[in-house]
Amino acid sequence: MYKNKMHLEFESKSENEKFARVTVAAFATRLNPILEELADLKTAVSEAVTNAIVHGYDEGEGIVYLDCIIEDNVVTVIVEDKGVGIPDVEKAKEPLYTTKPEQDRSGMGFMFMEVFMDEVYIESKVGEGTTVIMKKKIGEV
Repeated sequence: MYKNKMHLEFESKSENEKFARVTVAAFATRLNPILEELADLKTAVSEAVTNAIVHGYDEGEGIVYLDCIIEDNVVTVIVEDKGVGIPDVEKAKEPLYTTKPEQDRSGMGFMFMEVFMDEVYIESKVGEGTTVIMKKKIGEV
């Protein structure tokens, strides 16, 4: 069984979203993913990190925590914030639902994560933050 992991912490600034998705993609290249798998992974990471920055910290200051674990051919990505939390996770997962329509937010973030990853779990507590856990098998497209 092959296993490897990494942990990053970065400030909740929008410019760090690109850093996060490129880092996860580079970490996963050890599995020789096809371009579609890398694109899926990058899109899901981008959505999760953007949600942490825009919604978790309401675009204020905070730290985004990113863990990436590879076990055999499965990449697990965990994105966590210690922000405001989500009052109703099921409502937040509904397509087109957004708490920031004035910012032209599409409300498709969680849906994109679910489409591009094999498994997505969302844990959140109001006032304590949100953790998004996503898994993707590489090499089984």
